[in-house]
Amino acid sequence: MSKPLAISMGEPAGIGPDLILSLYARRAELDLPPFCVFGHVEFLKARAQRLGLSLDIAAATPAEAAIVFPSALPVVPVEGLVADHPGKASPLAAHAVIQSIAGAVEAVLSGGCRGLVTAPISKASLYHAGFKHPGHTEFLAELCARGGVAKLPVMMLAHGKLRAVPVTIHVPIKDVPGLLTKELIVDTGRIVAHDFKQRFGIANPRIAIAGLNPHAGEGGAIGREDLEIVAPAVAELQFEGIEAIGPLPADTLFYPAHWAQYDAVLAMYHDQALIPIKTVAFEDAVNLTLGLPIVRTSPDHGTAFDLAGTGRGSDKSMLAAIRMADAMTAQAS
Repeated sequence: MSKPLAISMGEPAGIGPDLILSLYARRAELDLPPFCVFGHVEFLKARAQRLGLSLDIAAATPAEAAIVFPSALPVVPVEGLVADHPGKASPLAAHAVIQSIAGAVEAVLSGGCRGLVTAPISKASLYHAGFKHPGHTEFLAELCARGGVAKLPVMMLAHGKLRAVPVTIHVPIKDVPGLLTKELIVDTGRIVAHDFKQRFGIANPRIAIAGLNPHAGEGGAIGREDLEIVAPAVAELQFEGIEAIGPLPADTLFYPAHWAQYDAVLAMYHDQALIPIKTVAFEDAVNLTLGLPIVRTSPDHGTAFDLAGTGRGSDKSMLAAIRMADAMTAQAS
């Protein structure tokens, strides 16, 4: 039997559990690969009942998941106080959410599962439980680095061949110019080039580098960062044999016909990357983390507290995340 994908349950008060359950209910119709959910069994049963889904849900190990999957949703149990209160996040559930992620990562690192799909979390709820990371991506990097060498985690948003990578991620916009360095851009470009070769089979990826300032600085007339930081980083990547192009004006770079000419675009800050991808693919873009020893994908949306427990949320992005993780790890099955 093939190894399952691992799915972390995400914020219990959010839409993540709903999407997992609704997709499992259509597993045969969608021809889904086997997966196991790292989550709270009784909570998932309660949420399924709330959604009107008649599902069998069974505690299982990753080794049992592929056998159990056709007849019952395999759940690797986590402990904690997890109530079925859609839209009402509680710090009491934070321990279970954190353990869900940690357990799923460990299962992939140990070879029990072949890839990881994460449901959205609410960082505000986790901070009350001592969560010290600015985002999901940074927490995953720490988990993967335990006992090994820490690597730079790189967030990538993808919809088909349209892919965007923010060089700085969860930081205030006022801090971006000070955090942006030649070394950070070069390290990000190296990881993108490496993972595209190893995980996507693209032998010579073309990477566009967006400018930080309007019109990529207009030769220094609108800020000097593009001249003094971005352009030298592009030159370094080119010297290393990576096909990097830039800095290019971001206001035209993300026009889909231009964007599609490149395998990925490196944007200088969070919204410069996420606004374009969410504009063209709000419901079915996928969030991937590059630079990790495991494959990790996630839906490209948040917890959607207002839709949790209603059955009205779109599961397109979660489905795309599962399909991408499956395709990227097919040889490991």
